[in-house]
Amino acid sequence: MISFLKKNIIPVAGVVAGAIGGYVYWKFIGCESGACAITSKPVNSTVYGAVMGGLLFSIFQRKKETI
Repeated sequence: MISFLKKNIIPVAGVVAGAIGGYVYWKFIGCESGACAITSKPVNSTVYGAVMGGLLFSIFQRKKETI
């Protein structure tokens, strides 16, 4: 588990940051009518933010070169 976190620290940080961002978005902006699929519930918004954060931050992870 520790070695996984060391190898993937940037995407894991993206997941955490995205989850926090998704929850904050739901809390302050969210959809009041309940018609919005992502922002109507905090769980949906948090999971969506976590996935997007992980994908975005994984762009910046360096690939290990194989020779």
